[in-house]
Parts: sequence; C-alpha cells; structure tokens
Amino acid sequence: MGYVILIAGVALFAGAHWFKRLAPGPRAKLGEPGKGLVAILLVAAIVLMVLGYRSAGFVLVWTPPAFLTHLANLLILIAFWFFALSTIPGTMSARIRHKQLTAVKTWAIAHLLVNGDLASIILFAGLLAWAVVSVILINKAEPTWDRPANASVRNDAIAFAAGAVAYGAVAWVHNWLGVYPFPA
Repeated sequence: MGYVILIAGVALFAGAHWFKRLAPGPRAKLGEPGKGLVAILLVAAIVLMVLGYRSAGFVLVWTPPAFLTHLANLLILIAFWFFALSTIPGTMSARIRHKQLTAVKTWAIAHLLVNGDLASIILFAGLLAWAVVSVILINKAEPTWDRPANASVRNDAIAFAAGAVAYGAVAWVHNWLGVYPFPA
C-alpha cells in the first residue's frame, strides 16, 4: 500500500504544479482562491509522498557503490546553491533560466546515485521527471527569457554561502532521522 500512496503523492505533486500550464482556463476561473487550493494540494502531495515512502516495503533494485556518496553530496550542495540563486541574482542566475527546477533535477539525480531501493527510485525519478517536464512546459509557454541584470560574483558567493548553510541544516536533519549522508 505504501507504493500506491507514494505514487499518488508524486502524481498529485506534479498535477497540482502543472494545473496552471495544462488547464489555464479552469485555473484562471478559480482566481486568487485557486492559489490556496493548489497550496493545499501540494501539502497533501508532500504528506502522501512522506507517508508512502516511509511505509513502502524495502525492495533493493541495485546496490550503489560507496564512492557515489561523495559525488551525491557535491551535487546536493550545488542544488542548494542553484535554489539560493533563484532569490539572490548572481552571475550564475544569468546563465540558468530555471534555477529552482535545475536545483530539483540536481537534487533528484544525486539521490538516485546513492539510493538503490524501489521507493527511492519512484520518489526521486518521479520528481526528476516532474522537473524536466516542467521546464519543457514553461519553455513552450514562454519561449523568451529576460536574463537578470546587475548580477554579481559577490552575489554568487552569498548564494553559495546561503546554500551551504541550508545544506548543513538538511544534513543535520538527515543525521537526526538516522540517515547519514556523509561516509565514515
């Protein structure tokens, strides 16, 4: 049953995000209250993903080599940096159009490198697919992009520091939950 809940959560997460792109008319009819509905659907999706992931039986698909942990940790740090760049316009902001979606894709790939169980593959591959399709939908709807102006290397460093702090906090939470992201 855990796998069904997990898949439903990933599907609801994607559907709630894509509602605006795939059904703009019905979404527009909802107006401002529609934002609240989407937010509720996204919270429900996250709850379903967490419950489904935690209750899914462990099925080993492949055993990742230990050295991939180092690569995964580097990719996750980069993902946090990309996410921070979405609010702190550095020079990298002018090079990466979809900073948050790029962060999700990087994060998902990192997790796929080090988690070889079926539930992890469903969760992280599902979110990777959602981010890839989201980029395609956005680029199709909005083919032009105005690059951020006044980007600075200083802001790149600030965004990296913010990403590193978030990375440390998330690593601490992983340790607290008994998932150790750093090899001994």
